[in-house]
Amino acid sequence: MTVRDFGDDGGDCGDGGVLLTDLYELTMLQAYFDATMNAPASFEFFVRALPPARNFLMAAGLAPVLDYLERLRFGAADLDRLARTGRFRDDFLASLADLRFTGTVHAMPEGTVCFADEPIVRITAPLREAQLVESRVMNLLHYATLAASKAARAVLAAPGRLLVDFGLRRAHGAEAGLLSARSSYLAGFSGTATVLAGLRYGIPMFGTIAHAYVQAHGDEARAFEHFARAQPDNAVLLLDTYDTERAARIVVDVARRLARDGIAIKGVRIDSGDLAEHATRVRAILDAGGLAHATIFASGNLDEYALRDLLDRHAPIDGFGVGTRMNTSADAPYLDCAYKLVEYAGVPRRKRSEGKATWPGRKQVFRRRDANGCIAGDCVALDGEHADGDALLAPAMIDGRRLAAPSLDASRAHAARELATLPARSRALTDAAPVDVAMSPALDALVRRMDADSA
Repeated sequence: MTVRDFGDDGGDCGDGGVLLTDLYELTMLQAYFDATMNAPASFEFFVRALPPARNFLMAAGLAPVLDYLERLRFGAADLDRLARTGRFRDDFLASLADLRFTGTVHAMPEGTVCFADEPIVRITAPLREAQLVESRVMNLLHYATLAASKAARAVLAAPGRLLVDFGLRRAHGAEAGLLSARSSYLAGFSGTATVLAGLRYGIPMFGTIAHAYVQAHGDEARAFEHFARAQPDNAVLLLDTYDTERAARIVVDVARRLARDGIAIKGVRIDSGDLAEHATRVRAILDAGGLAHATIFASGNLDEYALRDLLDRHAPIDGFGVGTRMNTSADAPYLDCAYKLVEYAGVPRRKRSEGKATWPGRKQVFRRRDANGCIAGDCVALDGEHADGDALLAPAMIDGRRLAAPSLDASRAHAARELATLPARSRALTDAAPVDVAMSPALDALVRRMDADSA
């Protein structure tokens, strides 16, 4: 996989283009083609239930989805590859040659706090377009929302602290590494260690040194001095290759030599052991050695729970590198999400499967807030209904044309405002009473009527 396999602006981050889909999307398209079924259809993406200990989600992935939809097309090579499978007729394949996404997308803005059973994205388009994109739209929205929601919990657990995405090396593939950097920055992280993500999305980049760098030198003092002279504005030195506190004393000695040349040690990093205990001892060593300005940065299998515990112990740590457990969402590695048909040819549609029934019709989500501006409750209503509160879904693409969208930094600011509106109980790292999500009387009546008609 090369850099060229990723969209220039990071939207369609994956390899494979239009063929990155499930087989049944294409076999259904051929059957729709045979039956001349291509009336307007509306599908909605939502999460059926929150994972354990999750009291909210953060919507993410809209920009990559819109990039994917803009680029949707079958090239000659794609059609040839499908023809060689022997599964599809020539007349059907010929009909795909001019397929483009011509539909409309309504969505919660990225960074919006959301809950179970709420449509996050609604796609309305001719049936074959809306059906074809199901798998990739789900793939992008699911992962981005999963990572953003996990990262948001770390932001709430360590308010005001520097948080850096350290997740590339253990991410589940290159795309996950890029999208987790984007999602974590959206959720409030300070930056990323992943260079391509930093360059592509305009995310601040952070980096220190590896243990191998220290080991290659053999002598810690020489390693620290070489790096500080090579990166005089970013001299953050790794302490725990051998003995953490001894390395801190070496940093003090090196800093005195460097000061004569106008170079200051910016900070140190600790990556192993009892981080709170090491940080306390290192802080004392640095302060006594005249390096009170030097920051302490910690990493090593951190997540929101570890951050909470370190801060509860008053560890003098200024920033954290958070990677594996964030970008794999280790404690809740998937969302029970779905992309379901809610209307076809102007008629509401409802799935009644046991345990997986859906709410029919195109819908809107209205949010009520209390006197302090905190979320008081949401109402899922039929599109066109009026309910108390602010409507959350807004047009993002009309007739295949993307509307002006906020920058990633603007979406990040929106996410910060959203987190500030969460009720205190919803910010907890353990299960709490959920925010009330009600269905409107009209939506409830539609369900009863449809169920009665099909009984």
